[in-house]
Amino acid sequence: MAKISVIIPNYNGRQLLFKNLPNVIKNCADCEIIIVDDASGDDSVDFLQKNFRQIKVIQLAKNKGFAHAVNEGVRKANGDLVLLLNSDVSPQANFLPPALSHFKNESASQRIFAVGLADHSHENGKIVIRGRGGAIFKKGFVNHFALPSRSAETLWVSGGSGLFDKRKFLELGGFDTNFAPFYWEDIDLSFRAWRMGYRCLFEPMSKVNHFHQEGVIQKSRSEFFIKTISYKNQFLFVWKNITDPFWLLQHLFWLPYHLAKSMATFDLAFFAGFFWAIIQLPKLIFDYSLFTMHLDPQAQTRTASSAYSLSDREVLNKFAKS
Repeated sequence: MAKISVIIPNYNGRQLLFKNLPNVIKNCADCEIIIVDDASGDDSVDFLQKNFRQIKVIQLAKNKGFAHAVNEGVRKANGDLVLLLNSDVSPQANFLPPALSHFKNESASQRIFAVGLADHSHENGKIVIRGRGGAIFKKGFVNHFALPSRSAETLWVSGGSGLFDKRKFLELGGFDTNFAPFYWEDIDLSFRAWRMGYRCLFEPMSKVNHFHQEGVIQKSRSEFFIKTISYKNQFLFVWKNITDPFWLLQHLFWLPYHLAKSMATFDLAFFAGFFWAIIQLPKLIFDYSLFTMHLDPQAQTRTASSAYSLSDREVLNKFAKS
């Protein structure tokens, strides 16, 4: 039976840990649990050390964002599979076996990268089930959207509620920290997994409660900053992952339109995100080149010749419809 490590990144989330961690411990029996504290300014670490001594706590000296914290946790994990949970997520009873079952068939599990959980998102007094998504390339950008919450493939598995194959996660370099401080890193990693011939699945019977409005991002970041990050990472995703010549031409063709529209609507976050992305572009190129250089040449050959390898167009076309 596969050993599971639970990774929970934390930043000033003492109250969230107090509320949700007991359910994680209760419903993840026999799992290694790791909290990665991203240089919190509250008493999160003291709270954990006094009340949850059975949990492994990794303290980061400097706040570097979600992707870096998760990557550190995965590298230190002892499990074959890593369950990534946000601090504002509380697992429901018996949520783990349905997701775990997808990894038990050895021949099938060789191609499974991750399984997304049914994210019961508590939003304004209502519960919206999330966790399965698709995307379409439209007007020069990759636009993602929710797909019906049924057992099927998904374009990406959320970094806040998903079960990942640790070896494959590390093989792909983990979450790209260029998307810091948050958003799009899980879509990017899942997309790259599809390109490498792996699969991402969604399991509707693996249910977790997600209290988005109580999360650190919603409570500590302005709407303008969140929009800026989202726009920035939309640009970075295209520049990093889209190689189809026609789609790249579309991106360049539509860019003046988007800039003009943003100017007309006073959407300053779009401009801020665009220029932020340009500043990050040299590092994005350098990091991608460095990652490619360190890949095993034989692994690259196997991937290139694999019957399951997909182009960026083929991946997105799989999920353009429900």
